[in-house]
Amino acid sequence: MQSKRIVFVGVGGQGNLLITRLLGQAALAKDIPALVSEIHGMAQRGGIVESAVVMGNVHSPIVADGEADLLIGFEPMETLRALGKVRKHGMVLTNTAPVPPFTVSIGQGSYPELELIMKSIRSRIDNVFSMNAKELANEAGSVQAVNMVLLGGLIGLDQLPVSADDMKATITQHTKQSFLDINIKAFDLGFEQAQGMLKS
Repeated sequence: MQSKRIVFVGVGGQGNLLITRLLGQAALAKDIPALVSEIHGMAQRGGIVESAVVMGNVHSPIVADGEADLLIGFEPMETLRALGKVRKHGMVLTNTAPVPPFTVSIGQGSYPELELIMKSIRSRIDNVFSMNAKELANEAGSVQAVNMVLLGGLIGLDQLPVSADDMKATITQHTKQSFLDINIKAFDLGFEQAQGMLKS
């Protein structure tokens, strides 16, 4: 199969490492070669967390600048910072709900206007999709399900050889049963919104 390189960026505590592993497991369950890499950064302090899944006939899990086919951003500013990872005709899916850094929270910095962030992202990448994953996660029953919303959105963009049913089977097998209903609902909400964006 043609190789696919997917990069996930966010801040500590958003769950991007979990969905990176889930995507890798779903690929392997279909006998699709997959490698996973994780860069934790200062996750415990809300710092940057980057991870990647590389599928296909590849030999390294590392995604160099300009190589990513897909960038999944859990936080708009982190999406903007990571745009250098995306190839010229790649695709971006970003959450539009900001997570201001600690310096902003204590009044020692300011967070740019979301409209300006999105304008900068769209000026550099042609294929940009966005959703308020926090809002959809709350609709599913837990703000902590932002990662499942974005995983559903990723699969909904129809760029990977992993179907929604494949992914939900992996979620069912590899996540806590006490959160399963919320995780599946969040996944479905993200999937449906991405499918709608493709058709619009």
